[in-house]
Amino acid sequence: MRAIGIDTHKATLAACVVDELGLPLAEATFANDPAGHRALAAWAGAVAPGGLIGLEGSAGFGAAAARFLLAQGREVREVPPQLSHRERMRTRRAGKSDPGDALAIARVTAREPDLPPVRRADASRALQLLVEAREDLVAEATRVRNRLHADLVVLLPGYGVAAVNLVAARHRAAIGARLRRLPGVRAGLARERLARLGRLMAEADRLEARLAVLVADHPLRTLPGAGVLVTAKLVGEAGDVRRFRSEAAFAMLAGVAPIPASSGQTQRMRLNRGGNRQLNRALHVIALAQAWHDERARTFVARKRAAGHTWREAIRALKRHLARVVYRLLVAGASAPDPAT
Repeated sequence: MRAIGIDTHKATLAACVVDELGLPLAEATFANDPAGHRALAAWAGAVAPGGLIGLEGSAGFGAAAARFLLAQGREVREVPPQLSHRERMRTRRAGKSDPGDALAIARVTAREPDLPPVRRADASRALQLLVEAREDLVAEATRVRNRLHADLVVLLPGYGVAAVNLVAARHRAAIGARLRRLPGVRAGLARERLARLGRLMAEADRLEARLAVLVADHPLRTLPGAGVLVTAKLVGEAGDVRRFRSEAAFAMLAGVAPIPASSGQTQRMRLNRGGNRQLNRALHVIALAQAWHDERARTFVARKRAAGHTWREAIRALKRHLARVVYRLLVAGASAPDPAT
C-alpha cells in the first residue's frame, strides 16, 4: 500500500507519496491554509486513495492539516522527528529540502506499522496548554528576578540579609519598602521590575490553582511524588493514552525504555536519549521523590545498588517501572468525565 509523508511548516506543507518499497512516486507542496488543506486532501485521494498518511508536527504547524485530513476520513499517524531524521540521512539526496524531508517521513510511515495516531483535541490538550502557559510565566519571572537581583546588588548592598530571596511575598514587600526611598533611574527600573515580578508570580499561582482543580480527581494523584504540576504535565503530554498499543509503547515515547547496546559476549543496555523529554522529566521528578521518601522505591533502589548498579542506573530502572504504573493510571483516568468541560 502506498504511504504519504507530510513535512509541515508555518506557511507550507510538503508532501511525498511512496510505494511499498519506499520509492518516491509523486511530490507536491501546498499552502498551509484552508484552501491548501483542501488541495492536499484532493491530491492525496488521487495519488494514494486509502493510503496511510504520516505527518511530522501534528501538534504544531500541522495541527490544522491533521484535523482536516481526519475529518475527511483519512488515517493519519504521527511520525516522531527522531525517526524521520535517521531516515533523512539515508535518502541520498544532496543537501536538505522540504520534499526530501517529506520523502523521509513517507518512508517511515510505510515501514513502521506501530506509529501512534495523531493527537486529537481533548481535555488533555487543555491541560498541556495551561502547563505551558504557567511554565512561560515562571521562566519570565526567573528572568525578571535575576535582573532585579543585579539591580539590588548596586542599589542595596547586603540586601540578602533582610530578604534572602525574591520568591516569598514578605521579602518582596521588604525590598519594595527600601526601594521607595531611593532616587534615580536604576531605582525606578528596579521598582517596576519588582512590581512585574509580583504580577507574574501571582498569575502563575492562579494557573496552578486552576490546574489543581482540573486534576484533583485524576488517579495519578494517588501516586507518591505526582503533585499537581507533575500530574498535569503527564496527562497533557501523553494525550489520549489509549492511542498507545501497550505500556511499552508509552515507555518508549517517554524515553525510559532502555536501548540494547550489546556486542559479542558483552550484554548491556544504554540510556535512551530520545522520546518526549517533558514526559521523561516528569517521571524523573516522581522517581527522585520516591527514591527519597517512599519505602518501596527506596527498597527497589537499594536492591539495584546491591546488584552492582550505579545510583543513576537504579533511578533509570525505577523510571521504567514507574512508566508501567503511570500508564495504568492514565488509562484509568482516560474514562473519567472531561474536567475541562
